[in-house]
Amino acid sequence: MKITLIAGARPNFIKIAPIIQAIKKKQREGADVSYRLVHTGQHYDNNLSATFFEELKIPHPNTNLEVKSGSQSEQTAAIMVAFEKELIENPCDLVLVVGDVNSTMACAIVAKKRNIKVAHVEAGIRSGDLTMPEEINRIVTDSITDYFFTTSTWATKNLLKYGAEQDAIHFVGNVMIDTLYQNLDRISAPNFWKDFSLEMGNYIILTLHRPSNVDEEKLLLKLLQGIDKMVGDKKIIFPIHPRTKAILGETNLNLNTIVFVEPQGYLNFMYLIKNSFAVITDSGGISEETTVLGIPCFTMRTTTERPETIEIGTNRLVGNSIEVLTLEFTKFLQNGLSKRGIPELWDGKASERIIAILLNKKN
Repeated sequence: MKITLIAGARPNFIKIAPIIQAIKKKQREGADVSYRLVHTGQHYDNNLSATFFEELKIPHPNTNLEVKSGSQSEQTAAIMVAFEKELIENPCDLVLVVGDVNSTMACAIVAKKRNIKVAHVEAGIRSGDLTMPEEINRIVTDSITDYFFTTSTWATKNLLKYGAEQDAIHFVGNVMIDTLYQNLDRISAPNFWKDFSLEMGNYIILTLHRPSNVDEEKLLLKLLQGIDKMVGDKKIIFPIHPRTKAILGETNLNLNTIVFVEPQGYLNFMYLIKNSFAVITDSGGISEETTVLGIPCFTMRTTTERPETIEIGTNRLVGNSIEVLTLEFTKFLQNGLSKRGIPELWDGKASERIIAILLNKKN
């Protein structure tokens, strides 16, 4: 079986890494399986791309489509044109896509139009928010997928509701957690750890990148100033995305606790998460890692595609309001964590299950 793996953006790299390890393990066992790694170039900042390949020991991509930035439509179209040429030159039996970025949807469409089977890792997750580009990508990708690999029973139920065939759905667990477990003994403190006198449990991690939180400068300033006042004497480490940094410009923020740092590589960022007091974020994926690590997480969104992190884990959904965040954070300070647990099959073996199922389908 010849598998083409697609990686386009930072979350993709983290999910692809253990899948490659699982393929290599099967190769050592004598299985007839090979892979070709295609990097679409959707993320091309070194901290968001090349660093992750190096840290997670992902082999150098067989090709980089180098599509770079643009509008949603421009980027999707550029990926489709470049990937079609790639498939013509390098035919395969299966295209495996992960997550919900533009590369996921674009490459799935191209593969299906060339009558190539598509496997979607992290299929079936839904936020119900159609203003999110990722939600469109999820729905379109899942509408043409042949093999659905889900992270939770919630995702499986979503796929059945959308009309997917039961025997095409495989609940395998979470490949993000595979990567976490495989690298826990390799995570390390960033260079600024001592500079800011960071210690276990004496700081909070903040990440914000969604348009609803960062595109409007006044709202972003209100959030940052509110969070700054909310946390008492704990430092807040904010790895700020270049786009968010540009929105703030040269504004005098007058913040006492928030420290701006560059985007971090995977090993440094997971070290920061694992040793933090709490995390405030608008990312969906981070709530998976905080759930496994037992770190309180406050998600600044009105919806989530990962309800299992709320049902069983440490995640709390607080919307876009600093007032609600402050209320929930105060409750946490007074009462501690109300729940803590690890969802079913988040055991570090999801990638092995995926490859085993695909090889079984071939036979």
